[in-house]
Amino acid sequence: MTLTVYYTSVTSSLKIRKCQESISCILTSKNIKHEMVDISQDASVRDLMREKAGNPSALPPQICNGDHYCGDYDAFQEAIEMGNLDEFLRL
Repeated sequence: MTLTVYYTSVTSSLKIRKCQESISCILTSKNIKHEMVDISQDASVRDLMREKAGNPSALPPQICNGDHYCGDYDAFQEAIEMGNLDEFLRL
């Protein structure tokens, strides 16, 4: 399965930008292969992200492993704090 991080390259929200950067940096530092998918380039990708998240107003970043929805930034951070990142990401 492919780990996918949905993000946006177009945002005025500093919080969203920092959350996206944090996820990318942590995954890269742990040598976890992932694909960054920009939802701002195609509305159908944004809709797919929201469908997978089960929330019609979900904002990036959102993380999926294949068709399995893992969670958002808060859930990602909680998994790191609890020491179960691999389980959270279904690796």
